Amino acid sequence: MSDRIAKVNKLFKQEVGKLILEDVDFPAGFVVTIMKVDTSADLRYADVYVSVMPKEKADEAISALEENIYAMQQKINKKLFMKPVPMIRFRLDFSGDRSDRINEIINENR
Repeated sequence: MSDRIAKVNKLFKQEVGKLILEDVDFPAGFVVTIMKVDTSADLRYADVYVSVMPKEKADEAISALEENIYAMQQKINKKLFMKPVPMIRFRLDFSGDRSDRINEIINENR
């Protein structure tokens, strides 16, 4: 990964996190965490991976994020001085599920 892509990933993680706090109204009982951002090499897309607790509410959380994606994209476009500004795409991050399953298997074998 190039140094520029790493910087864009870090910047997008910070800025999208702020926008989620300011603009997205989740129903009570949700915890949404940005786990990582993967920007494409051509800077066209920024895949924002989010973890949702409880897991059963993941679809509702993604729907809430998608409803606000246009407004968030417009704010990012105005704030960042780069061309092109990557388009935000939200993705669910399941790495926590995998680590939970690995811990279960380890504990079963003790």
